[in-house]
Amino acid sequence: MLCADDSRSAPLRVLCGKEQVFITMIALTEYPEHEKLSQALSRPVPAGEVHAWWLGQAGFAFKCADTFLLLDPYLSDFLAKKYKGKEFTHLRMMDSPLAPEEIENVKYVLCTHKHSDHMDPETVLPVAHNNPDCVFVIPRAELNWSKELGLREVQLHGMNAGETFSPVEGLTIAAIPAAHEEIKINGQGEHHFLGYIVNLGDVTFYHSGDCLPYAGLEAKLSTHAIDVALLPVNGRDEFRASRNVPGNFTLDEAVELCRHLDIPFILGHHFGMFDFNTVDPTEVEPHFQDIRGTLQGGLVKAWTHYVFSTL
Repeated sequence: MLCADDSRSAPLRVLCGKEQVFITMIALTEYPEHEKLSQALSRPVPAGEVHAWWLGQAGFAFKCADTFLLLDPYLSDFLAKKYKGKEFTHLRMMDSPLAPEEIENVKYVLCTHKHSDHMDPETVLPVAHNNPDCVFVIPRAELNWSKELGLREVQLHGMNAGETFSPVEGLTIAAIPAAHEEIKINGQGEHHFLGYIVNLGDVTFYHSGDCLPYAGLEAKLSTHAIDVALLPVNGRDEFRASRNVPGNFTLDEAVELCRHLDIPFILGHHFGMFDFNTVDPTEVEPHFQDIRGTLQGGLVKAWTHYVFSTL
């Protein structure tokens, strides 16, 4: 149970292609986390800063002076209910940092694909109900499915790989393919799995969605000056493949991608939620230190408030 602490790490200066980005991590300590994170999300953000919080699994909240958005939020126990009594129970390893009903004034929710740990019905529907002006950015291939789920058409914005969406000044979203083991395209040429390159308040984030390396990925990313890569690092293996659990980047692959593209900062995620599909941070973090070179970051930290500043 957590709350924001006043103690801050020393700002980390990261040099990227277009500017210097200062990254500060604010530690969190024990307190009711759902209460405190909801309060943190309601606070104004100074000009020139982008604030970010990990929501668990592949989920993040981002806020700058003018925009508040969520990406792949899984904040319920939907999957534990769905898979109760099955081989993989999907019981949470970490509590949800806040309840979906507590989310207010969110402008955009980005979902990379329709799997429930990325587009959770028990998260997106309450958020949509309580934030009627919120826009849900989803793969166009899933528009009909999203309406069947209960989202209103007026709230949906479908994207396909290669498209860009700039709804307001200071926010640009570019979609590229994601290989969730494989690239899946429907008969209309629409991708079911996307990654998003989000430029928010002069900081550029790449969230790959569920993805592993594929031919052409580096070329698609090389046209963007990415400051922060948000990559799943739970990997893949024969056991999970035999149970139809698709895999993701390994840590080594994620680090290699960042180094090839001169991305200066990584936050590895998609761990610590389900016991059958995670990595052990006590093993992964030391390995990251061994292979990172000049790459900064590591595994994303729970209960941590990240501040990105270009000032």
